[in-house]
Formats: sequence, structure tokens, C-alpha cells
Amino acid sequence: MRKIALILVSIAIGILVPLGVAEIALRFLPVREGLRAVPVDDSNPVFHFTPNRTLTWSRDWNFSIVNRLRVNNSGYVNDQDYLPSAKPLFAVVGDSYVEAAMVPYGETMQGRLARRAGPDMRVYSFAASGAPLSQYLVWAKEARSRWKAEALAILVVGNDFDESLAAYKTGPGFHHYVENQAGELSLRRFDYKPSWARAVIELSALLRYLLLNLEALDRLNLLWEQLPSYAPPARAEDFVGNTSARADQLRLDRSKAAVRAFLRDLVGYAGWQPDRVVFVVDGLRYANDNSAAVQASYFVQMRKFFMAEARQAGFEVIDMDEHFLAQHPIEPAAFQFPTDAHWNGRAHGLAADAIAASATFSRWRQDFDPSPDQR
Repeated sequence: MRKIALILVSIAIGILVPLGVAEIALRFLPVREGLRAVPVDDSNPVFHFTPNRTLTWSRDWNFSIVNRLRVNNSGYVNDQDYLPSAKPLFAVVGDSYVEAAMVPYGETMQGRLARRAGPDMRVYSFAASGAPLSQYLVWAKEARSRWKAEALAILVVGNDFDESLAAYKTGPGFHHYVENQAGELSLRRFDYKPSWARAVIELSALLRYLLLNLEALDRLNLLWEQLPSYAPPARAEDFVGNTSARADQLRLDRSKAAVRAFLRDLVGYAGWQPDRVVFVVDGLRYANDNSAAVQASYFVQMRKFFMAEARQAGFEVIDMDEHFLAQHPIEPAAFQFPTDAHWNGRAHGLAADAIAASATFSRWRQDFDPSPDQR
């Protein structure tokens, strides 16, 4: 028995010592920290993060991108605290592109717009990774009703359409559309309660490195899915606009219904009039943008449908294709990171310039400052 015990102790030491060394070493490196979403339920129905935190965001095993983020007093990634004020407010709503964890705040479109607006006007952002159109409605409503925003920009990207439908995805704490027997779509909140496992992970640099930087669970799931059929990895051309290029009729029909419901509810549920809203629709940033396969992809079809429907409903639309593609002869595909498909600072700058030049932003400034150019 003593010999067995010594063997077990030796094995334990052989495992625990390297893990302990790794834990200590990683605490000196920029391992990603989680944003820590708060519970979402009847008492707290609007998704946001744990307020008043400064944290490190990074990606990949070698920390190819490192950024410092601030989660403000209201639980949104923004260097400003949100305070009740009589100063005019322009709101920016979106998903991870607006959350922009990989971009320094001053380089984000909301940071740039805040500088343009000046000290007498406000620009606040409301966003979280994974949020779709259906969740944007909730933040748009909060921006108007709680913070008294007078104008709004919403960034629309490739996975916003189908992921608004609970039939395709439900994000913990987000609102999604559910379909009744009559085929009508209505918003439903999917409550969220943080697990004890998440709290444990947050305490360990090693676990955060494995799960957040290395994305170990995602990689294992992908490997597991491929083992039975030995399927090859998905090719880059199978995705356009950071979403599956598959454009089957059911997915398109359901997504179009979600777009119509969203435009309806932006007015009826969130209380926004079309002349106070500008949509910024993501464009194409790849070398094969003009290929037949790309043009037939889900993203290209849906972005065209969304822009046509929004304009017909009276909303202003910025097509980022016009801004990205205009730059391609100068510096092709320079609007995202080498190791991350999100917008980089340059793309955020183009979007900020486009919003600042929009009729919606100009009207907002003129409503509250007759001579904005005389500052």
C-alpha cells in the first residue's frame, strides 16, 4: 500500500507542479480576461457586463492582439461613464464590431465620433459580442428611454439576420425572435445566470488561457464533429461576411422575415422614427469579392435585401462596400487584423467618417448646435 501511495503522490506532484508553474507564469502574461455578463432576468432585463472594470483582452496562443478595455459604470465597453445629462446624445449599437474588444477605444467609431461631437454633446455605445438585430432593439430602446438619445447608428453585420431567430441561435441573456403557429415573430428574452464554473475559470490564468486564448473547447468540438466522417476543415470560401455562405431558401426566407420584424419593432417597440436612425452595413473585404460564389452568398443577398427594405421604410443606410472597395486599389484587404476578422482601427475610421457625413448625424448636431463648425 505504501508503494502505491508513493506512486500516486509522485504522479500528483508530476501533474500539479507543472500546472502550478504554468499558472504562475501566465499571470505575468496578457491572458484574456472575461467581460463577465451580469444575470439577465425580470429584475435586470437588459444584457450588460459587470460595471467598473478594467481588463485585458487578447487572442491566440502568442497574444497576437492585446488591448486594455474599460467596462464603464453602466456595464458597457466604453471609456466614458454614462450619466444623466441634458447634453444631446447620439447612440451607437451593435455586436462585437461595436464592442470592439480588439481596438483601442480612441480608434473605435464611437470614440472618434465622441471627439467629433465635442464636450457639449455625447456619444454612447451599447454592444456585446454575439448580439443580433433582435438584441439591438433592446439597446436602442434603452438608449432612447433611459439615456434620452436623440439619434442612433446601428452597425449591421453578416450574422445579424438568422441569429435574430431563436430557431437558429439563442444567446444567453439576449432577446431573439420566436415564431408562433400563425408564423408571426415576437421578441422573447432568454434569461442568463452565470455558472459557478465561470467564476472558477475567471480565477485561473491557466484556465482562461486554455479556454479563451486557445479556444480549447471550440477546437475539441470541431475535432469531435469531424472524427466520424473524417470531413475536411471548412474552407475560407465557405464563409462570406463572417457567416456561412450557404444560402438555402428556408434560411433566406426566415432571415427576411426577421429583417421585416426588426424594422417594424425599431419604430413600434423601441420608439425610433426612421429619420433619426442611420444603419451602417458591413461590406466585403476579401480578394474574391467579385466572384460568382461570393455574390450568390447568404451575406451578399441579405445585405442587399436589408438595405433595400430599410431605405424603403425611410431609414438612412451607409453601405460600407462603397467605402471599403474604394480603398482596395490603394491597399487591398486592409480593414481587419491578420489574425482576427473584425474591423481594425482603419475600418472604424472609415465608418466614423461615413456616420459623421450622414444626414442623420448632421441633423442631430444641427438640432442642438446651429453652428457646429464654429466650435
